[in-house]
Amino acid sequence: MTVEQLIDRYCEAWSLPDAGARATALAEVWAEGARYTDPGADVTGAAALAAHIDTVLASYPGARVERTSRVDLHHGVARFAWQMVLADGRRLPEGLDIAHLSTDGTRIASIVGFFGALKAR
Repeated sequence: MTVEQLIDRYCEAWSLPDAGARATALAEVWAEGARYTDPGADVTGAAALAAHIDTVLASYPGARVERTSRVDLHHGVARFAWQMVLADGRRLPEGLDIAHLSTDGTRIASIVGFFGALKAR
């Protein structure tokens, strides 16, 4: 899997309506013991991330996450922008994720997520 495919599968995990399908998607990309953090969450492991995603999607039924930028990569660290698209087509503010990859580059070892655009100085 290329890094872009890895990130897209991760984003798909945030979009699948079925909890079992989400767990399967995460199992393909999430490293054992990987950590996910954003302003409202700090979880470790695929099961905890799946539970967090379940909670988010319960608040936004029918929503999906789309990658909105190319994936920049260097030294095993990737960054990409994404946006949550609600069931009615409205878009929430864009977010930015920083992903640390496993040493072999085949899994995500951690994600640090940010919401919204950076504020000007």
